[in-house]
Amino acid sequence: QLQLVESGGGLVQPGGSLRLSCATSGTTLDYYTIGWFRQAPGKEREGVSCISSNGGSTTYADSVKGRFTISRDDAKNTVYLQMNSLKPEDTAVYYCAATFFYSSDYVTLNYPAFDYWGKGTQITVSS
Repeated sequence: QLQLVESGGGLVQPGGSLRLSCATSGTTLDYYTIGWFRQAPGKEREGVSCISSNGGSTTYADSVKGRFTISRDDAKNTVYLQMNSLKPEDTAVYYCAATFFYSSDYVTLNYPAFDYWGKGTQITVSS
């Protein structure tokens, strides 16, 4: 059973940066597609970014393109989300999630496609 734990959240000023980590355990990370999602109070969960199991494909929500970068280090069983130029509207609980696709290049921001979820980490962007 794959387990995921997010870390790296906190309070940051607008324009600042944070790096989130998603540490996995329970099984090898190599075969899993990993996504980052977020949910702000009163809003639906939305996809932020996703990286394929082979690391060759990534996708981003339009709202974070050019500001966020997803990466993975399978040797460390960890996936990262580098967040730059943060805005108040990025404030949310951020979750990482994993799923298995037969295609090692597949990526999606469709959260029902993901089977395993972390408990989330809070990001607050405020001055």
